[in-house]
Amino acid sequence: MPADATSRRHARTILGRLKKRYPAIGTALDYEDPWQLLVTTVMSAQTTDENVNRVAPTLFQRWPGPADLATADPEEVEATIFSTGFYRQKTKSIIALSQDLMDNFGGEVPQDLDVLVTLRGVGRKTASVVLAEAWNLPAIAVDTHVKRVAHRLSLTSETDPAKVEADLRELYPEREWSGISMRVIQFGRDVCDARKPHCWECEMSDRCRYPDKTPPPE
Repeated sequence: MPADATSRRHARTILGRLKKRYPAIGTALDYEDPWQLLVTTVMSAQTTDENVNRVAPTLFQRWPGPADLATADPEEVEATIFSTGFYRQKTKSIIALSQDLMDNFGGEVPQDLDVLVTLRGVGRKTASVVLAEAWNLPAIAVDTHVKRVAHRLSLTSETDPAKVEADLRELYPEREWSGISMRVIQFGRDVCDARKPHCWECEMSDRCRYPDKTPPPE
């Protein structure tokens, strides 16, 4: 359903406050090129960016490009990224996406969402992070933080990430898309926690429909 003027004003107010809190923000993942960002974003699932940043230098020193990782011994990769958790599936994914890049794109990361998600192990969230962060292209990545915050702030009533993304795309002009996700993610980490949100210090409290607002600590 198309967003109405009231919904867009509400959304614009929220983004304005997020920009004031985070004037400039980007991913906390360390990377030197789009392929490294693609790999580290896949590895960041179900772990912290800090954990990924600790193992990434060793990974990229041993396998410095997609051609290297495409032919890597999975057991060696698993041992390198073990501490990030779910290391077997992540190893399978980062080797497979590197193989796909070599086989189909000459080792270059494509700058297109629909093409990026054809890579094995790459979903819309990962693809959107790479597009927005590596090239500042219009894309909105929806992770658990974005889904939670968007729902609490009445930016969506959906629970499916693809539908949440569609609602956010409808609310905001395309020129704003690349700057939305990381601000919302950081806000979700800093203030709008899943279990104990810091409602007493939240500049969105007048815009929030969350029923169980937490009181200030004693």
